[in-house]
Amino acid sequence: MEYHILAVGDVVMEPGLRHLERHLRPLQKWKAIDFTVVNGENAAGVGLTAEQAERIYDAGADVVTLGNHAFGKSQIADFLEDAPWLLRPANYTGRAPGRGCGIYDLGRVRIRVLNLIGRCDLAWGADNPFTAADRLLEEGEADFTLVDFHAEATSEKLAMSYYLDGRVSALWGTHTHVPTADERVCPKGTGYITDLGMTGVIESVLGIDPRQSVEGFLGGLPGRYRAPEGPAKLQGAIFTLDSATGLCTAVERIDIR
Repeated sequence: MEYHILAVGDVVMEPGLRHLERHLRPLQKWKAIDFTVVNGENAAGVGLTAEQAERIYDAGADVVTLGNHAFGKSQIADFLEDAPWLLRPANYTGRAPGRGCGIYDLGRVRIRVLNLIGRCDLAWGADNPFTAADRLLEEGEADFTLVDFHAEATSEKLAMSYYLDGRVSALWGTHTHVPTADERVCPKGTGYITDLGMTGVIESVLGIDPRQSVEGFLGGLPGRYRAPEGPAKLQGAIFTLDSATGLCTAVERIDIR
């Protein structure tokens, strides 16, 4: 039996949230989506609040993943302990609140979702994501395993795809907010894309007001992140998984404007 898994790229600030709320459920119906994972770590620009996390969940996400800005809003710490559908990177220090891996029961199948963070130019204080994946794959039982690898370096993401090929159903990258054109099924059956892209304003720099970003590169003090107004996009990928093998048969990029 085939299952369709939707992975949605980083939701950026209020315009991204509104666009997700408007378009996620129609997309799920159109593509017959069985399970949805949304990266929400930029919903507040840097981090997200409990209210924003709940908006993403209410919009149709089954799981909300985070990344290097997981604790950008300190009030999220308690909510991470209470919401089983909200994951922060599993290879953060063990003293961090929350969880980085969850198993979710759909009735006919159980889906493990694993959230990891890279260490190349991003979070050198994190544990090794490769060995963390090894450890977590031995815990619990699931028919499918999905991995959101929140990482800066394309090399680290690609290396992880080869490392986990055949051991997980799908692996996608988040964080750079720019979609890559390398969606594929890896040699041993893992669905893969280096980066999903983002859910935010089209005419922006990674979801932020272009003028603010340019000012920063000119050496100015850009201040707090500002989201521009204007049309938005929802980017991500759909992975078609086979319950007989637990592996992927097809990957499709999406861009909803």
